[in-house]
Amino acid sequence: MANTLGQTIEQLSKEKGIDPEIVYTALEDAMVAAARRYFKTEEELQAAIDRETGHIEVFAVKKIVEKVEDPTTEMSLEEALEIDPTFEVGDYVEIPKRIDDFGRIAAQTAKQVIVQKVREAEREIIFEEFRDQIGNVVTGIVRRTEAGRDVILDIGKTEALLPYSQQCRNETYMPGDRLRAVIIEVHRQAKGPQIILSRSHPSLLVRLFEAEIPEVYDGTVMIKNAVREGGERAKVAVASKDPSIDPVGACVGMRGSRINSIIRELRGEKIDIIHYSDDIVEYTINALSPARVSRVLVVDPEKKILEVIVPEDQLSLAIGRKGQNVRLASKLLGWEINVKSQAEKKLEILNRMEKPARETESAEEREPIPVAQLPGVGEAVQARLEEAGIVTVQQLAAVSLEDLVSIQGIGEKTAERLKQSAQLLLAAPASALEEVQSTREGETEEPIEKYVDDRPPGLEPPDDQGETIARTESDSPKESVEETAQTVLVSRTVAGESSEGDAAASLAADAEPAAVKTRSEE
Repeated sequence: MANTLGQTIEQLSKEKGIDPEIVYTALEDAMVAAARRYFKTEEELQAAIDRETGHIEVFAVKKIVEKVEDPTTEMSLEEALEIDPTFEVGDYVEIPKRIDDFGRIAAQTAKQVIVQKVREAEREIIFEEFRDQIGNVVTGIVRRTEAGRDVILDIGKTEALLPYSQQCRNETYMPGDRLRAVIIEVHRQAKGPQIILSRSHPSLLVRLFEAEIPEVYDGTVMIKNAVREGGERAKVAVASKDPSIDPVGACVGMRGSRINSIIRELRGEKIDIIHYSDDIVEYTINALSPARVSRVLVVDPEKKILEVIVPEDQLSLAIGRKGQNVRLASKLLGWEINVKSQAEKKLEILNRMEKPARETESAEEREPIPVAQLPGVGEAVQARLEEAGIVTVQQLAAVSLEDLVSIQGIGEKTAERLKQSAQLLLAAPASALEEVQSTREGETEEPIEKYVDDRPPGLEPPDDQGETIARTESDSPKESVEETAQTVLVSRTVAGESSEGDAAASLAADAEPAAVKTRSEE
């Protein structure tokens, strides 16, 4: 009996992966339930199993008192002394119960209790095991698809749920398919722990990189961030602790051997691997690849807003299909990204130039500025303008281009330059106008662009800590006039200041010569 019971409990423990003591406790609880059902008593029943012999005892426990108030739980001292003369008040008496006469119903009750206790112990063990595996990858076999297109996978010890919301859009699952998924949640429920898997979570991509790329596994190449739109596209930012190791090349592998195995596991998902950088401007340029970026403007460092300028032919590539490329780049950086073409940015700046009011005081409310104060106006041009009745910069800005060209001695190119200079000067702040008006004859005149401030309202001008980095692309001699005028300028701000004003002035300077030359050729 002893050997048989002990062997049975040992075998059951190994099959379920639980402690044998849990099975012994479950069996004792089962015997108490069966005895209570058989004897139909309110007595306090207990059971004990000898771990060595396997002998099972069931007994009622009563407390010895001087005066009995509850016969089901108490016993008088006189009765106790008849059982054992050594008993005293306060001791407990164990009264054995016969279990040989247990019937079929009692035995069935005992079986149900044992099964329930063992199942609860097994569920608790599974819960504790998988709760510590959140973020790890498991391999499962598709068993069935439930309502709502949720997929049930067999992951060995238990089943796991792959919800429809965590599935990749380009994937379909059939019973028997073998999948790898990442554990994202583990819930304790009455029916057992519910394990939630995901095929679209970025952590799955990170774990696959660790499994397929030795440099990532040993920490030489670090994955700084990863974002995905499951089944369609992903971006991974990587950096290397060893300067001699190219992190992107290590992840791609010889002829793409490493990255291709990950792409196959994700069933064709496109993966962009980019260099991570602490410089937000360089990081933005890398994140928007494969699009070519002309410049990056830090609009608001506190709210983390960027403005990215790209060539016309790169606009659709930078935005991506349904905005996917810029959306993933924004998630990767943690910044809001507004993408504009160069033509769109130039038009925006020119529109700003046409608005003379930059401060609370409008151009009409300012003191008239003599046309002689306009930089670049010689005595001959001044005399011809005054003969035509144009004596102030305000009048020069208001007159039409045709009227200026009609003045003898002023050509189309000169007229355009005069009108643009007047508009730029009126668009400058009042402090700049005072500086222009204080210019004396014979002094070196500054270009009018220095007085233009086209930073967005609310941004302070950069101090000495600000810096601008210019990056120029080589242009072919066969490029058009408009393309030749493009200057790739990447503006960034150190210590949290915005550099959009400098970048905007540079764009304006790029736009002017192209416009003038085009008109003169016409």
